[in-house]
Amino acid sequence: MKNAVIGNNKQKANLIVLGAVPRLLYLLQQETSSTELKTECAVVLGSLAMGTENNVKSLLDCHIIPALLQGLLSPDLKFIEACLRCLRTIFTSPVTPEELLYTDATVIPHLMALLSRSRYTQEYICQIFSHCCKGPDHQTILFNHGAVQNIAHLLTSPSYKVRMQALKCFSVLAFENPQVSMTLVNVLVDGELLPQIFVKMLQRDKPIEMQLTSAKCLTYMCRAGAIRTDDSCIVLKTLPCLVRMCSKERLLEERVEGAETLAYLIEPDVELQRIASITDHLIAMLADYFKYPSSVSAITDIKRLDHDLKHAHELRQAAFKLYASLGANDEDIRKKIIETENMMDRIVTGLSESSVKVRLAAVRCLHSLSRSVQQLRTSFQDHAVWKPLMKVLQNAPDEILVVASSMLCNLLLEFSPSKEPILESGAVELLCGLTQSENPALRVNGIWALMNMAFQAEQKIKADILRSLSTEQLFRLLSDSDLNVLMKTLGLLRNLLSTRPHIDKIMSTHGKQIMQAVTLILEGEHSIEVKEQTLCILANIADGTTAKELIMTNDDILQKIKYYMGHSHVKLQLAAMFCISNLIWNEEEGSQERQDKLRDMGIVDILHKLSQSPDSNLCDKAKTALQQYLA
Repeated sequence: MKNAVIGNNKQKANLIVLGAVPRLLYLLQQETSSTELKTECAVVLGSLAMGTENNVKSLLDCHIIPALLQGLLSPDLKFIEACLRCLRTIFTSPVTPEELLYTDATVIPHLMALLSRSRYTQEYICQIFSHCCKGPDHQTILFNHGAVQNIAHLLTSPSYKVRMQALKCFSVLAFENPQVSMTLVNVLVDGELLPQIFVKMLQRDKPIEMQLTSAKCLTYMCRAGAIRTDDSCIVLKTLPCLVRMCSKERLLEERVEGAETLAYLIEPDVELQRIASITDHLIAMLADYFKYPSSVSAITDIKRLDHDLKHAHELRQAAFKLYASLGANDEDIRKKIIETENMMDRIVTGLSESSVKVRLAAVRCLHSLSRSVQQLRTSFQDHAVWKPLMKVLQNAPDEILVVASSMLCNLLLEFSPSKEPILESGAVELLCGLTQSENPALRVNGIWALMNMAFQAEQKIKADILRSLSTEQLFRLLSDSDLNVLMKTLGLLRNLLSTRPHIDKIMSTHGKQIMQAVTLILEGEHSIEVKEQTLCILANIADGTTAKELIMTNDDILQKIKYYMGHSHVKLQLAAMFCISNLIWNEEEGSQERQDKLRDMGIVDILHKLSQSPDSNLCDKAKTALQQYLA
């Protein structure tokens, strides 16, 4: 059987159909079977697992994993190795759930104990760990069972395969895990610290796979806060190594992994972004990611060509990701990226690719570049980026919507020339729709974009926003559990209530509800920032001609303004002062009656007190207000 199935997928499938698996598993678990027989069974099963994903599914359906794990309790090393080899093959298949390794709590400690048995147990166990360690829960289990101590010394093993699998283990253990990363920094192996060993492993004379994986380990440790971003092992070793991986000479997978890891490394750090942008002409080098494969004749291996054509989209995704990281903060870098040949066209094309991952990466890249005022006014306008963006927003998955709507916020800033055409293409309805999303990030972006849209806008746009959003939805957003949503909704209200005719118009139709909302927020348990924004909205209302009366006839609100004038927080005192100043301003009709009413409330006494304030800003505002009484 063993000789029949090796390298022959058809034969493997035949044997499985004929029911060989349950019989082999029965022999494997029979106490009367000799060790040689059990080992042969494990080898045949391992060979069957090497076939298609369907083969692996058939093996899983027969409960092969518990049987093989049971086999690891045998005293015979050859049998243990055969079981581990088969387990390794099964666990590295995408159809196998990782959880199966963790269902029985005794398995991990037993595997740790088997690490010392032979180079094969080391290689297979490390490979199983690195494939089955998905997320913080798995990392914690492995860490608590001593993975770091047990695997560290394998980095100096004479076997390349063992060193490589151990290295992969560390990369998955350290990923986004401060606890593991902080531990790794101080681990000694043969008198050398782990980061130094990783640095040695990313030298140019080492195999590419080893260079890349060591660079990943150092990148993850750096991002988890265990290595500083200005440490020489990052700046002089890891970063240049990852840039090298992006060159034309590397294989497609290496270029993808290199670019994605580099994007992750430099994402939060502007200094690393600057260094990367001037290393080996990286920005130009990434442009080649879009011309792949460049010349067909250079690729002699037809199988390789077929594979690469199927995966060329991964290169584009990686390039977009890295451009997004490079341009996250620095204006000059953004300019360089946009000036790279046909860059804007490529991004716009990326927005409509069939692969969701490419679309997401293209939107991220655009979003990063849209943080530039200059680019919003020039390149983004020349290429009418808003058109494909509006199309992306029509029916995209949430993760794309979040980034695309963030970018729309930038395109709707008052200085952006795209603002007009976006409004005409039905953005108001689309954004009002986003504010009803279950996803808080989408609600924030929807309301944020409306806030930008309402800034210094004409009355018609403001009326459109209020009509589409509906007052019910506006008040729902004012009681949203997400602080960002609440702040942006207050910002929207503040922008809607600016310039006198607009204030009076909106307050004449929605005054009652808006005053109710303001009262609720000032009475509620809210942060200083929220209350400050709310008082600023009141100050805007107090600036209206007819709208003023809504405040003057509402004693409850007047008492609240008085209360905040005497508040312990200067920001709130200032905001309340704005309200008072707007109400008592002399040149306006009815100012005398308003001044008298406020004097009777004791406002003038408070103003005298505030004119002695140590805060110069507050002191000046109080004096200016008192002058209105004297004039």
